[in-house]
Amino acid sequence: MNLLRKLLFPFAILYGFITSLRNYLYDKGILKSYSFPIPVIAVGNLSVGGTGKTPQVEYLIRLLSPNYKVATLSRGYKRKSEGFVLANTDSNAEILGDEPFQYFKKFPNIQVAVDADRKNGIEKLLSQTQKPEIILLDDAFQHRKVKAGFYILLTSYGDLFCDDFILPTGNLRESSNGAKRANVIIVTKCPSNISLQEQEAIKDKIGLDLPIFFSTVAYDDKVYSESESIAVSEIKSTSKILLAGIAKPKPFFDYLQSGSDEIMSFDDHHEFTQSEITGIKNTANDKIIITSEKDFVRLDAQILKKQLFYLPIKSQLVANQKAFDQIILNYVGTRTGNR
Repeated sequence: MNLLRKLLFPFAILYGFITSLRNYLYDKGILKSYSFPIPVIAVGNLSVGGTGKTPQVEYLIRLLSPNYKVATLSRGYKRKSEGFVLANTDSNAEILGDEPFQYFKKFPNIQVAVDADRKNGIEKLLSQTQKPEIILLDDAFQHRKVKAGFYILLTSYGDLFCDDFILPTGNLRESSNGAKRANVIIVTKCPSNISLQEQEAIKDKIGLDLPIFFSTVAYDDKVYSESESIAVSEIKSTSKILLAGIAKPKPFFDYLQSGSDEIMSFDDHHEFTQSEITGIKNTANDKIIITSEKDFVRLDAQILKKQLFYLPIKSQLVANQKAFDQIILNYVGTRTGNR
C-alpha cells in the first residue's frame, strides 16, 4: 500500500460507511429491490477490475445457451450511446461497449443488451416478443436495485477480497461483508496446478460457508484475424507487436512473448484514437499485431485489418466443474420448471 493510499484512509472509512449504510437500507427493505419471474444470474466482484468477469459470463453462456434463450445485460462501460440498447447488426463497440460487443460477435444465438439502469434493462428485455428465459447480469454485484436470483462473486488469486480494504486506501467497492450476498465464490486466475492444500487454505481465509471454486485462464492455441488463424506455436518465435488495453495484462504478454517482441500497453477499456491506431500501424510496420479479444473489437480499423489478430481466452475450473455446472443448472431449472 503506497503512502498516498495510506493518507486517504479517512476517506476510505467515510466511503465504507456510506456503502454499508446503502446496503443496510436495501437489506431492511427501506430502499426497494426488484425481483423478476425468470432466472437472473449476477456476475461481479467486490474489487475494481481485473477479476475475469467477461470469461466467466462467457462460460455461463456456453453452459446455458444450448437449452435456454439467454440474454446478457451490461451497463456498457465507456459506450457512446445512452439508455437501453439491444444489439443488432448495426451495433459496434462504441454503441455497446467493448465487452457486450464481444458477446454479440461470439454468440449470435443470444440477446445482448446494455443499460446502466439494470431494472429498466430487464423490463425492456421482458417486454419484447422474443423474451429471454435467463438473464446474465455482467458486473452487477453492487447493483442492489435489482435482486438477482443467484450471485456469483469473483475474486482474484493473489488479490483476494478478504486481504483488501475499501477504496481509496484499497480496491474494494464495498466492505468484504458484501461477500455474504453471494451464492457461489470463484477464485479466478489461479495457477493451473494449484494444490488442494492451497485451495483449502484460501477457503479458510475467506471464511464463508459457501461453495468456493477455483478457475484458471485457459488460452487458445491459435490467434485469429477476421479471415484466418495461426497456431500460437508458429508465432511465438516470430517478431511481433503485443498490444493490450486490459487490466493486469502481464499473463497475456507472458503467454505470447519472445525476446524480439515489442509490448504496447494501454489502460483498461482504452479508447483508441485514429492517431494512435496510425501510430500502432507505423510501429508495427509489417509485423503481426496480437491483442486481446476486448481490444480487437475496439481496434476494428481497416488500416490494421491484414495484420491484426486476437488471442481468445476462457475461464476453466481447476476442479469440480460438474459440481459447479449442476449448481447453476439446478437454480435455473428450479426457476423455469425444467430442472
